Amino acid sequence: MSEKKIKLGIPKGSLEEATVNLFAKAGYKITIKSRSYFPSIDDVEIECMLIRAQEIARYVADGVLDAGLTGKDWVMENRADVVEIADLVYSKQSTRPVRWVLAVPNESDIKSVKDLEGKRIATEAVNMTVDFLKKHGVTANVEFSWGATEVKAPKLVDAIVEVTETGNSLRANNLRILETIMESNTKFIMNKESHKDSWKQEKVNRLVMMLKGAMEANSKVGLMMNVPKASLDAVIKILPEKMKPTISSLTDEDWVDLNVVIQEKLVREIVPDLKQAGAQDIVEYPLSKVIH
Repeated sequence: MSEKKIKLGIPKGSLEEATVNLFAKAGYKITIKSRSYFPSIDDVEIECMLIRAQEIARYVADGVLDAGLTGKDWVMENRADVVEIADLVYSKQSTRPVRWVLAVPNESDIKSVKDLEGKRIATEAVNMTVDFLKKHGVTANVEFSWGATEVKAPKLVDAIVEVTETGNSLRANNLRILETIMESNTKFIMNKESHKDSWKQEKVNRLVMMLKGAMEANSKVGLMMNVPKASLDAVIKILPEKMKPTISSLTDEDWVDLNVVIQEKLVREIVPDLKQAGAQDIVEYPLSKVIH
């Protein structure tokens, strides 16, 4: 059993399930037991700890953790001095980055950031909000919100700064977006001293490669088909440019097998054309990982 370990922070909360699923697709099984903050993982060289995403950057910067997954927003909010290893664009609902937005009630007279001078703003991202206002030359009373931020305007505060993926919750609470402060996605970060350790750096690089491979496969599928040699050029022209399909011989010397990895959303557009060009026995299959 290896004595070397990577202490890895796994985000607890909204990203928890999506993170565990991503690791599973990458080949790492994480098991989280009820009321335990120390999930097990089927890699003896990794020790996981379940921590709120808001805190991971700070613990990585301080060296309590070697590495972790957290949002770009929380790296900024914590002023964390860490090494950013990779972007991992995934979230609880989609693969879109999330947005931190400045929002006000629909009936509010506030029309621009300048109108927030002297106003009261509630948010979980106090530092980020203060920095944004400072860039616009605005001084306001920015208070930390412990949750349910959307319901605080207009009775408790004049505006809020909140994270959103779809904007549905804001609309449901009669709020309109005034400005987008920043877009954020999940990042794999590392402690600076840990990054200098060649073993830890290599271990993390291998892990990140598999995670990125799993993410890459999310939007892609494999297509395989039998093609008459006489129709091969016509079939290849239908595929996206710079595509390099694998072509294999069949028992019938007049036919070949063509195999290609393609964006899933393109399948419905090109399969009828492939069929018309002469391709037969077209099979679409899912992918677990795509490593470039």
